[in-house]
Amino acid sequence: MATNKLIGFLESRKNLTGSACGLVGLALTFTGVAGPYWPVVVAGLYGAGALMAPPERPPLPDFPDPSAQLDELRGDFGKLREYLTGVELPPAAAGRLTELTELLAALLDPGWVAEVLAQDPEGVHTLSRAVRQDIPEAVDTFVRTRWWTRLTPGSEPPERHLERQLTLLHEESDRLAASLRETEARRQESHTRYLEDRGRS
Repeated sequence: MATNKLIGFLESRKNLTGSACGLVGLALTFTGVAGPYWPVVVAGLYGAGALMAPPERPPLPDFPDPSAQLDELRGDFGKLREYLTGVELPPAAAGRLTELTELLAALLDPGWVAEVLAQDPEGVHTLSRAVRQDIPEAVDTFVRTRWWTRLTPGSEPPERHLERQLTLLHEESDRLAASLRETEARRQESHTRYLEDRGRS
């Protein structure tokens, strides 16, 4: 531990800058400028250099890159689908859930779509929230509410809320897909303009 601290200090900007200034002090000593006070001059220049050195910059946190985040999200999406196979839903809600999961599967499928998605942190966050929070919460809340509804007949059917929630989540994922599609369309248009400009030059 002490050795690491010593090495860290020796390699620090303060020590390197101070040492460089101290060498200037030694040069002044050898040329006779510093005179008998050369130790004070060398120490003073070293201290001044250490004070002038820029502060050390701590290393940035090592967060996973977007591709790694998508890999983890695919794993969680697989767990979600496995969970959903064990839940019995009304036909209408089951159909909407199937449409939603198929759209999410297409967005998360490895390939060029995922490459575009990896460049959109907000899009990755939207999918992550849907897979890890929104869909499980919607389905689990429906299952629990349906049980209570059996005890209190006449209340609003919980499947209506579930269908609405799944519809909203599908619309959100649809907007994300449209945004990714527009990104690719802009890229294609930019390449066309580049080729046109190159042809004129």
